[in-house]
Amino acid sequence: MNNSIGVKYGFIKPAIDAHTMGINAAAELLRDCGYEVVMADDLIAAAMNDYKHESRRKVVVDWLRSNKIERLGISYRLDQEDAVNMMGYLIEEIKQAQLMKFQGGQIEALFFGGLPGACAAIEKEFNGMVKTFIGGESIRETLEKMGVSEDSIPTDLYEGSHYDDFLMSFGKEIIDSQDYLNFKPIDRSNYPEFGTIRDSITKRIHANMNESFTPLMRAHVGPYSSGLTRLESVNEFMAWAKALAKTQYLDILSIGSSQLTQSNFGEDWEDKANGGGVPVNSPEEYRMIWEAARPLLVRTYAGTKNIPTLAQMHEQTLNICWHALSLWWFNKLDERGPYDVYTNLKQHFETIKYIATTDKPFEANVSHHFAFRGADDVTYIVSAYLAAKLAKKSGIKTFILQNMLNTPRFTWGIQDLAKSRAMIKLVKSLEDSSFKVLLQPRAGLDYFKPDLYEARIQLAAVTALMDDIDPYNEMSPPIIHVVSFSEASHLATPEIINESIQITQHALRKYRELRKMGKIEDMGKNPDVDERSAALYQASIQVIAAIESSIQNPYSPEGFYIIFAAGFLPVPYLWGETEEFRHAKNWRTKPVRGSMKIVDENNHVMKTEQIIEIAKRNLKDAAYNLNQRQLKVGRIL
Repeated sequence: MNNSIGVKYGFIKPAIDAHTMGINAAAELLRDCGYEVVMADDLIAAAMNDYKHESRRKVVVDWLRSNKIERLGISYRLDQEDAVNMMGYLIEEIKQAQLMKFQGGQIEALFFGGLPGACAAIEKEFNGMVKTFIGGESIRETLEKMGVSEDSIPTDLYEGSHYDDFLMSFGKEIIDSQDYLNFKPIDRSNYPEFGTIRDSITKRIHANMNESFTPLMRAHVGPYSSGLTRLESVNEFMAWAKALAKTQYLDILSIGSSQLTQSNFGEDWEDKANGGGVPVNSPEEYRMIWEAARPLLVRTYAGTKNIPTLAQMHEQTLNICWHALSLWWFNKLDERGPYDVYTNLKQHFETIKYIATTDKPFEANVSHHFAFRGADDVTYIVSAYLAAKLAKKSGIKTFILQNMLNTPRFTWGIQDLAKSRAMIKLVKSLEDSSFKVLLQPRAGLDYFKPDLYEARIQLAAVTALMDDIDPYNEMSPPIIHVVSFSEASHLATPEIINESIQITQHALRKYRELRKMGKIEDMGKNPDVDERSAALYQASIQVIAAIESSIQNPYSPEGFYIIFAAGFLPVPYLWGETEEFRHAKNWRTKPVRGSMKIVDENNHVMKTEQIIEIAKRNLKDAAYNLNQRQLKVGRIL
C-alpha cells in the first residue's frame, strides 16, 4: 500500500454529464495502488453545472480545501466549448484562492477526461497544465499519467493475458494486410418475404442458416447536426439509410433516435435541446425511414415515456424487427427518462406483454447498464437471466441476448469468455420448443481508442473474441452488433459503418480458417476459462435461487423493484435516486485479475453467501420503499 505518501486525489463529474464509468474506474485503480480518493457528492456535481457563477465555484473550492485535495480530476464528456470554459473558470478560481502548488497551495496536478476534441483544446488552451484522458488508455498509461510510480502499481492490475496479446496481434495482421477491403456484401435475398412488410429477423436468420452462414450485421446509426433544422436532420438520416441499403453490407439498421424522440415524441419541442441523435417526431417520418431503408430490417430505441404506446407505433410504422427495453434503466435512476424506477418497470412489463402478442423478439438491454455502474460479473449474468425468464413468462418466443464485451474496458479476454459462457448456459437453460435465445455480442462502449488505426485493430480483435465464445459452432453468433471503429473519435458515416462490417466479417472468416488449420489456441478447452466460467455459473445460480426463494412473485414489477432495492444487483457507482436505492449502491467492487468482484471494507473478495445474506437483510427496507413509492404513484394517478 502507498498511503504513506499521503497524496490525496479528488474527482468531480458535473451533474449534467451521465457518463460515470471512466471516472469511477480511475478512482478504483488509484485505491488499488494505495491512494486515498474522494469522489465529489451531488452538491459539488450540481455546483460544477453552474461553473459560470462565482458563488458556485466557491462551493467547489471550499470542497477542495476542506478535503485537502492535491490532485484533481474533472470528467466531462459533453460539449467541447463548455469543457474548455469549465476548466478555465475553475482554474482561475483555484488560482484566486491561492490553492495551486506553485502558489504555496495544496493542488499539484490537474486532470481532465473527455472527448478527444475537448482534450486537444484544453491541452492547447492551458499549455499542458492539465493532463488529459481521451479514453482507451491502458491501466499503465492511466496511472503513470496521474503520477503513480510503477513500483506502486500491483502487478495484477496490468498483468493482463497472453490471450489478449494474441487477439491484438491477430487484429493487427488483419488491418495491415488490407485484405478486408475486398470483402463483398452477402446476398441475403433467398426467401420470398425479403425486404417486404412480412420480413422478420427470424426469417432472415433461418433462410441463411447453411454451411456458409455468416452472422447478420446490426449497426447503430444516428447522424445529427445542430446546424440543420429538425426536418433536414431526418432527411439526412434517410439519405444515410438509402446509402446503407444500396451497398448491402448492413442487415439491421438501428435508428439512433434523439432523447426528445424517446421522451417527448409527437409533442411540440419548442426550444428543448435535442441531445444528439435523429430527431424523429411523427409516425409518418418513421414510415418514410422504413421505406428508405428497404430491404434492411429496422429497429429503434424504445420510448422513455408512454412506452407501450410508442412500442405499438414502432410496430405499425417500422415493422420493427425486434423491441428492446432496459427494465431498471432509462428513467430517473440514470437521468434518461421521466419515470421513477417502479413506474418504469410497470410500463416495461406492460410493453413486454404487448410485444408477446406481435410474435416479435425482445432484447433486454440490462447487463451492460449494471456494468457501467460498477456491478460485478455475477450481477451482469444474473440481470440477464432475470430479464430472459421474465420474457419467457410473458409469452415472448425469441429472446435476443445482447452481450457487451470489454466492459469494463480492463476486463481480460479470458474473463469475457468465462462470463459469456456462464451467461449463455444459464439463459439457454430456459429454452424449449416455444422459447429460443439468439446471442448478439458487441464490443464495449468504452473499448475503442480514438486513434483510428488502433481502433480498427481492436475491432478485428474483438471479433475473434466473439467467435471464441462458442468456438465449435460456426452458426454462432447469429447476430453481431457492430460498433464502428470511429466510436471514440467521431460519428460513424455510412462509409465507416460499411468498413467496420468488412473488418468484422473478414476477421471472423480468417479466424475460423486459422482454427481449422490448428494455428490458434483452442479456447474451447482452456482450463482457466473453464474454471472462471464454472465459478461464475455457480455463484449466479446461488443468487437466483436466493431471489426466487425470498421474494414473492419476483417476476413482476414489484418483484423486480425489490430485487434491486434490496441490493441483490449491486451498483456501487449509482448516481441518481441514491437514497431510495442505497442498498443497491452500498457495495464496493474492484478489478481482480481481469474480472470485477465485490469486496468488503478491507478489500477482501466477498463470498456469494455473504452477499446474499446482506441483500436478504435489506428486504424489509426494500418492501417499505416499494410501499412508499406505490403511495406516491397512487397520489399522482
